[in-house]
Amino acid sequence: MINKRNLPIVLLVLAGGVFVAFRSLGLGGQPPTKYERILHTVGEYLENVHYSPKPIDDKFSAEVFDKYIKEVDVEKDVFLQSDIDGLRSRYGNKIDDEILGTSTIQFVPAVTDIYKKRILETEVIYKDILSKPFDFTKDESFNQNYDELKFPAGDADRKEAWRKRLKYLTLERYAELLDQQETNKNKPGFVARTNEDMEKEARDRSLKVMNRIYERLKVKETDDDRFNTFVQAIVQSMDPHTDYFPPVEKRYFDEQMSGHFFGIGASLIYEEGNIKIGSLITGSPAWKSGQVGVGDIIQKVAQGSQEPVDMAGYFTEDAIKIIRGNKGTEVRLWLKKPDGTVKIVSLIRDEIVQDELTFARSAIVNSPKGKIGYIYLPEFYADFDNPKGSRCSIDVAKEILKLKEQHVEGIVLDLRDNGGGSLYDVVQMAGYFVEQGPIVQVRDRDGKPSIIPDHDKTVLYDGPFAVMVNELSASASEIFAAAIQDYHRGIIIGSTSTYGKGTVQRPYGLDKSLGFMDANGELGTLKLTLQKFYRINGGSTQLRGVASDIVLPDIYPDIYEYSKIREKDNPDALPWDEIPKADYTPWKYAYDVNTIKGMSAERLKSNNSFGLIRQDEEWLSSIQDKVYPLSLKKYQEEQKQVKATVKQLQTLSKLPAGNELSVQSLPQDAHKYDEDKNKAERFQNWLKDKRSDVWLAETVNVVDDMIAQKNLVYNK
Repeated sequence: MINKRNLPIVLLVLAGGVFVAFRSLGLGGQPPTKYERILHTVGEYLENVHYSPKPIDDKFSAEVFDKYIKEVDVEKDVFLQSDIDGLRSRYGNKIDDEILGTSTIQFVPAVTDIYKKRILETEVIYKDILSKPFDFTKDESFNQNYDELKFPAGDADRKEAWRKRLKYLTLERYAELLDQQETNKNKPGFVARTNEDMEKEARDRSLKVMNRIYERLKVKETDDDRFNTFVQAIVQSMDPHTDYFPPVEKRYFDEQMSGHFFGIGASLIYEEGNIKIGSLITGSPAWKSGQVGVGDIIQKVAQGSQEPVDMAGYFTEDAIKIIRGNKGTEVRLWLKKPDGTVKIVSLIRDEIVQDELTFARSAIVNSPKGKIGYIYLPEFYADFDNPKGSRCSIDVAKEILKLKEQHVEGIVLDLRDNGGGSLYDVVQMAGYFVEQGPIVQVRDRDGKPSIIPDHDKTVLYDGPFAVMVNELSASASEIFAAAIQDYHRGIIIGSTSTYGKGTVQRPYGLDKSLGFMDANGELGTLKLTLQKFYRINGGSTQLRGVASDIVLPDIYPDIYEYSKIREKDNPDALPWDEIPKADYTPWKYAYDVNTIKGMSAERLKSNNSFGLIRQDEEWLSSIQDKVYPLSLKKYQEEQKQVKATVKQLQTLSKLPAGNELSVQSLPQDAHKYDEDKNKAERFQNWLKDKRSDVWLAETVNVVDDMIAQKNLVYNK
């Protein structure tokens, strides 16, 4: 959505329209192909609209070349070094010409021709290797850090790379079978198997995995897919958050943002190469039909009367995108029933709302200081296409009012793993907790900063407030946390810093016949970085994120803290900088953060769980992207240590029985999901998970400290 603040950008695009139209003519006077139209328009947007464009020149070509090749052959075991050298010499400094429209599109077709040839060759290689037993007594290793590897010099090197990769794949399965046999040896009916028999089964399982992958590469992956990957490599060479969406991907993105989609109302699972029905949503088209059952295998999918698409080689996300569509349209499914029969079922898509998973929800935590309200917000969602659709700011306001009805003493807002979303909604939400004033600053490519304020003088909630974050709290989550921190309105609790995404993107359609404001054309959509966020204190949230007031070792035991997953770890990320601070007045009832931090630190001294979590995660991180043993003995020794560490982490990450939090649903939500037992079960499981959440427990302790401090001030 474009508002008046972005009018200069709009005019810039319009002013460049004549130039775009002229340059998009095909070379030699021929009409441009679909690929040329996409590529040339993308180039125009990057040059003239992107916040901080790199020059589209030979240096940019080289970067795109490397990024695309890496995407096509991640493991570096399909292409030979001679392939890469030849492609680089011919196209390494020519990609900019293709983008700018001074050369026909040649790079992707050339890569594709070689790739298709090498895929057939490597298919023969992996099948030959997996036809013979492996020797797991040999002391050798497999390097899975692909950034350190070079492409094979020749056929022999490539086959050796494949041998080690497949040996490791098989070793994982062989060790698993040995463990299963050891576990079951004393059970009734146990029949011992030979090591040779289990080694062969492990190879057979590996073969099935590889066959599925190659079936996908040969059958499902199209020239369009490879071109789309190329365009994505181009736009992400500008910055990590400029994205290209083909039409089906754009629809899927919008669905994720809105929390609504149009489909059949069935969850899908992937098992042994098949897409299966995992569960049905009560009242959905699949449920109403009475013809779709849990466990059915989806063999084919057709749009209305069109030819069906075979699901062989598809993964769950691929199938979801095909089965979903526009409301009121027909989708036909070829379902293989558990008894072996195949049934063709016709369903009419309808709106599906996953409110118990996607939308804001709340609970009450009973603490020594009283009731603490807990609000979980998985993303800053908004249904942009429907003015009456779901918006997180409206939903969070409702949850706050429900909690206030329960007379809570404090509120916790959980933004862990919240990757962001609607800027409008985050500004509205921050306004619930502070009086009228600036929330965030935004600067465009011309260097002109503007302030986005909260205009509402009222404060919806003025009590003790804490925000939970982790390394995957990004974008809108960081704007919210930064505003709360800068106003001294509450306390931020979590990892050392949040993700560090401080840029603004908006979608632009690539089909000029529809106009750039229409983001749903057949050429796809470019989600383009236009602006940069800045805190009201002047510092950007870009790259550095928001540092927590109280740091706890990783919010989840997923070694986020020690994995290179944040913005600062991406070489194409835009830099951190700062602008003048905005004029704002801190919260008049600000808490003594240092005192509260000290109280938390004292508690953590007597609770060695967090220290052990940090140690375990450091060790697990140290063995990622490393050289793995291919000897059974060494592999089993390492896996024994890994399993013990993971088991300890799982224990440490949950409160022990008897010390669990008292977490309950609000009275207003007691019968919210009565009509759908699956939703009700998922909601109850969510409550159960919160009761054992060790990080939530310490956050509640912090809020208790804030309550005590507030009462002390008021009593004075």
